[in-house]
Amino acid sequence: MQLRYIILYVPDVGATMDFYARAFGLELRFLHEGGDYGEMATGDTRLAFSSIALMQSLGKQVATAAPERPSFELAFTTDDVPAALVRALAAGAALVQGATDMPWGQTISYVRAPEGTLVEICTPTG
Repeated sequence: MQLRYIILYVPDVGATMDFYARAFGLELRFLHEGGDYGEMATGDTRLAFSSIALMQSLGKQVATAAPERPSFELAFTTDDVPAALVRALAAGAALVQGATDMPWGQTISYVRAPEGTLVEICTPTG
């Protein structure tokens, strides 16, 4: 099997996709004409967004956890964490942790996207 896509449930798909494009340089792959589902190009695995309203209309109840208690995070790798962090903050991300050099040689930082998702910006490992 192959992980093909990850779907985040968000209140506003268009606004969320706009943020991810500006903050992390992701490109739009698909946005449904109704605006309730979209995908960003991220290599082999796509990052997708579905509106909470669409899920409810399909009879699915999705969790909307408190942002300060995340149950997952997204991680984007880059060779220049400080520059990527500045870009994310300028696009509207909230700072969680500034760029930090870790003992294993990786540089990491954390932001929170406007819809609440915790996002790690880091250098590649290994």
